[in-house]
This record gives sequence, structure tokens and C-alpha cells, in this order.
Amino acid sequence: MLPPLQAELEQTRDMIRALVGNLPNEDVDQKFELASLHLPTDLPLSIPSKLVAQRPDVAAAEEQLRAANAQVGVAVANRLPIINLTGSAGGTATVFDQMFAPGGPFWTLVSNVSGTVFDGGTLLHRERAADQALYEAAAQYRSTVISAYQNVADTLHALIADGDALAAAVEAERAAKKTLDLTQAQMKGGYVNYLVLLGAEQAYEQSLIALVQAQATRLGDTAALFQALGGGWWNRKSDVAGDPPRGDTKPVNLSQVR
Repeated sequence: MLPPLQAELEQTRDMIRALVGNLPNEDVDQKFELASLHLPTDLPLSIPSKLVAQRPDVAAAEEQLRAANAQVGVAVANRLPIINLTGSAGGTATVFDQMFAPGGPFWTLVSNVSGTVFDGGTLLHRERAADQALYEAAAQYRSTVISAYQNVADTLHALIADGDALAAAVEAERAAKKTLDLTQAQMKGGYVNYLVLLGAEQAYEQSLIALVQAQATRLGDTAALFQALGGGWWNRKSDVAGDPPRGDTKPVNLSQVR
């Protein structure tokens, strides 16, 4: 049982080294214990819609939509005729000092219209292709936004379930500890044998493992919420960062979430 856990520990350490940009043989100076990790004081009960826009995938889909829209404008412009206007001004006179005298100045405006004489419908089909590409980009943007909302909602639901699981694990650990204490007292008084004590100790250790797993799951889902929001609800523009969220976005204290 111990060798697989040791292998998993070393693989996790290798992953941490890779995340900070180190090679597997380059250790990370920072050390931490699970007990030293703490969740934020407050988590939002729900998320303002503007926060999803800071996700990289949503921002990329938005830029693709803008680019597709610009391509439609280019395709339409290519089908329009090109009009060139040139003008000139001057004066006429028999002698130089009378060139700009009244009656002498003149100006001319010359226009030139050019366009594609025959393209076999190429420009028309390019415009239609640009239109369809815009529809595709719009659908992709909508799909990306919906997936982003789903991702955020899933992580929020997971956090609520994690709170319930953690509360149950805490109660189970306390009950197992009381049982162990009573069994130890009974063992000293000669009321139970050593096998009963071993069973109580094993149950307590299992409850501790379950508690640690519940804590780790909750920390992992909290990190997933930060990722789903594109960096966290505090990492936002000034138009949504000032006052506390309004309406149903009131923060909830983590200590009150079961």
C-alpha cells in the first residue's frame, strides 16, 4: 500500500516543479502542508455575467467574431467600383503678373471609375463565404459563452456539495475519535480486548483520511472556480470591481457553507 502512495507523491512533486518552470531534478523552495492552506473568506453565491468575459476562451471567440465581421466588410468593398477623383487649379494670362487676376483662374475636376469587368461570380461567392463565416463565428461565440456559464455553474454546485461532504467528514472524525477514546478507557479497565482497540484505531485513521480527502477536494474545486472565472472574481475591470455584487450575487461566508 505504501509504495503506490510514495510513487503518487513523487509524481505530484514533479508536476509542481513543472508548473513553476523547473526540471524534475530542480526542487521547489516553497514548502507547504495541507493544514496551511486556507480558502478565501467569502465565495460569491452566484457570479455576475460580466466576469465570464475575462475568460481567455470567451475573449478569443469574441475576437474571432470581430475578425469575421471585418472580413464581410472587405468582401462587400471588393465588389464596389473604385472611384478616383483628381482636381487641379491654376490661371491663364498673357503675362505672368496677370495670371491670377479676376477672370484668369480656373479649376478642373476629373473622375475615373474602375471596376472588375468579369470575375465569373468570384467576388459574389467570396462575399457569401464571408457571410457564412460570420454566422459560424457567431455560433461559435455563443457556444463558447454557454460552455463558460456551464463550467462556472458546475464548479459552484461542486463547492456546495464539497461543503456538505466536508461537514459530514468532520462529524465522522469526531465520532470516531470519541469511540477511540472510550475504547482506550475500556481497554485500560479490562472490558475489551486488544482487537477491539485495533478496530477503533483503524476506524479513526480511516475517518482522518476521509477528512483530508474532503478538504483536498474542496480546495481543488475552489481552484477550479478561479480557473472557470478566468482568474477569479476579484480579477476584473473597474466597472464590476468596485462595490459588492448586487442582487443574487451576495457573497457567502465559507464557514457557513455546509
